[in-house]
Amino acid sequence: MPIYDRHPPSKYEVVDRWDGGISWFAHPNETGHRTSHAVVGTDEGVWVIDPLDAPGIDEELSALGDVRGVLVCSNYHVRDAERFATRYGVPVYCPSWLSRAVSKLDAPIDLETDTVGTSGFELRRCRPFPGWSEAVAYRESDETLYVPDVLGTAPLFTVGEEQLGMYLLCRFVPPRAVFDDLTPRRILVGHGTGIFENASIALRTALDGARRRVPAALRANGWGQLRALTAALVD
Repeated sequence: MPIYDRHPPSKYEVVDRWDGGISWFAHPNETGHRTSHAVVGTDEGVWVIDPLDAPGIDEELSALGDVRGVLVCSNYHVRDAERFATRYGVPVYCPSWLSRAVSKLDAPIDLETDTVGTSGFELRRCRPFPGWSEAVAYRESDETLYVPDVLGTAPLFTVGEEQLGMYLLCRFVPPRAVFDDLTPRRILVGHGTGIFENASIALRTALDGARRRVPAALRANGWGQLRALTAALVD
């Protein structure tokens, strides 16, 4: 089974559905579990986050509302952002400090503020170590947190009884300051299904136990994450 399936998808799987959004896998069988999201914003419009395209996904989006924009939150999640933007005639939003992503996008809108249009999300820069940068998105109105890469629920991220796990390289110095004042009711991730119950507890558990569980993570996920990192570099 590939870490990331680069073939055109033949189907998609909605893995989370809630009042105001959906999450889907464009390649349900890949090990990396790349997750795409569509979330209804403050003006009833739909915001697509780190999306991968798939046949039939437009019907799911139209059921939510009119697409207002596409948001890229990771240097390695350009994915099919421009394809969605072109199809719906909307802009791609990407923070200027995600330089690798910006270089791969055709004239993205560099955010001048931390707020993304009418999505209701504010972005926080997460830099767990030099060379790694991503945008963590939080919407206070409904306490929704989106984390693209540092945290995930896919098996490549978690060890033992963890519901939410930290990327192996980030466990040595967990970026706690980015999350310290957040008490999410819902956590969406770039790799894996979302957390809709006891989300704040899952977040605290992931952060507080990250370093302690480094040996277990190395044994369980070390080789898999090395393969995932190598595969991400060709995105």
